[in-house]
Amino acid sequence: MIQLKTSDFERVMGLTITKEELSQLESEKYRGKICIADNAVAVDNAVDYLSHQPVIGFDTETRPSFRKGSLHKVALIQMATEEFCFLFRINGGEFYEPLIELLSNSSVQKIGLSLRDDFHNLHRGIRFEPQGFIDLQKIISNYGIDEMSLTKIYALLFKKKISKNQRLTNWEAETLTEAQKHYAALDAWACLNIYKKLCRMQKSI
Repeated sequence: MIQLKTSDFERVMGLTITKEELSQLESEKYRGKICIADNAVAVDNAVDYLSHQPVIGFDTETRPSFRKGSLHKVALIQMATEEFCFLFRINGGEFYEPLIELLSNSSVQKIGLSLRDDFHNLHRGIRFEPQGFIDLQKIISNYGIDEMSLTKIYALLFKKKISKNQRLTNWEAETLTEAQKHYAALDAWACLNIYKKLCRMQKSI
């Protein structure tokens, strides 16, 4: 198993983690409140709250396609703080202007992973200029971490695993299951948690 060292920075330098090691870790959970934003009022309230946060976690979910050449538009955008995660359901084809403004707001830091893929998928349905985004994949190597996946980065930093069991479920379903909600919230919050951890590590160097 992974051998821990004294400082956070030394602990993760150059480390990787195997699937076997990952499977032995305790599962992480998001403990904030999860809110569905699928109408104009809910979106306005969510965006108003998030716009006053200095930094939030960000992720998206898309219905999987099992046929070659068949692609779906993004069904869900999730944005999380420690206290709340808002799940913006956008698969109905209607995209709310306040949410576009938040995605283009440079004063709110939005932390994600592999954001190029998220933006590519989002641009199939909407047009916006991403502002205020930080991609963990672009900074993680500065901390000596040789992994690029969310699950492995999180495991190295927090010694907990993030289950991906819900990744290939139907994100366009009329009603999301509780498992889907918690999965989506955890992914967004995990990006935020990783970023905060890296900031603390940077201060200790």
